[in-house]
Amino acid sequence: MFENLIAALKADKRKIVFTEGPDARILEAAARLKKDGLMDSILVGNVDEVKAAAAKGGFDIEGMEIIDPATYPEMDAMVAKMVELRKGKMSEEDCRAALSKGNYFGTMLVKMGKADALLGGATYSTADTVRPALQLIKTKPGAHLVSSCFILVREKDGVEEKLAMGDCAINIDYPDSVDKEGNVTLKGSQKLAEVAIETANTAKAFGIDPKVAVLSFSTKGSGKGGTVALSREATEYAKEMNPELAIDGELQFDAAVSPVVAATKCKGSPVAGQANTFIFPSIEAGNIGYKIAQRLGGYAAYGPILQGLNAPINDLSRGCNADEVYQMAIITAGLK
Repeated sequence: MFENLIAALKADKRKIVFTEGPDARILEAAARLKKDGLMDSILVGNVDEVKAAAAKGGFDIEGMEIIDPATYPEMDAMVAKMVELRKGKMSEEDCRAALSKGNYFGTMLVKMGKADALLGGATYSTADTVRPALQLIKTKPGAHLVSSCFILVREKDGVEEKLAMGDCAINIDYPDSVDKEGNVTLKGSQKLAEVAIETANTAKAFGIDPKVAVLSFSTKGSGKGGTVALSREATEYAKEMNPELAIDGELQFDAAVSPVVAATKCKGSPVAGQANTFIFPSIEAGNIGYKIAQRLGGYAAYGPILQGLNAPINDLSRGCNADEVYQMAIITAGLK
């Protein structure tokens, strides 16, 4: 599943910043990335602590850049830039205090072009990784929100099966956005449509030809209430945004994956019965759904892969191991 990403990295070597440099899992992964020649790494942390942890674990980090926020010679310029970016929401003192921490410091390294990508969360919470990205990197042109995608992979009968699922980690739900006068500026269904488009794009990067099902507890009007209208409207908006995309909804999960059920419930659908990219109407559904696939379906789950940001930034689970750090680094830098 990493073939396309590794090819991209070898063609265009990139630099990734790890916000938790002294962590043994980070050091093991960074050493492996160096050995494999896939990318350059910046390790954020106290230089002596990072080197001592690497020596203790036997990890070769020779030649890697280690940056300590406490002694960073360009800190004043970084603080000034962050004050400018926060536009009165944070004082110079606030920014300097934030930049003493690896999550904000690493994010500003990306913002200032010192690194191409960032991976954090081995010790930080998801919120502590995503918040600096939202405040400093912000969303890319045309994007209105940050979302997430999981890529699920398993081998069955000698064939690698891959699925994409979004959003399972970031957006709790999709309320309409309103201005101060109470006018709707962006409908929730437009937000969900954007998640569908972004998830389909992520799927393509992993060699998946996306057939997108916008899920619900209803298929083509069989049920009412709840998120039915949200999923149906999101499908229509997504079709307008990308007329070439194979997408349908609202679909129940059985109609999305079973040709037999699809023939009964939505005959003629370009997606039903063969979907491989699933869009959930809420985080409850998405988080439960991907974990059922992972635990009962035997899929390995890679993610959450953040979508919609101006630069590639991703979050690790605090329970991750070195292999997962290595894999997420390839995903993060490779999806530039």
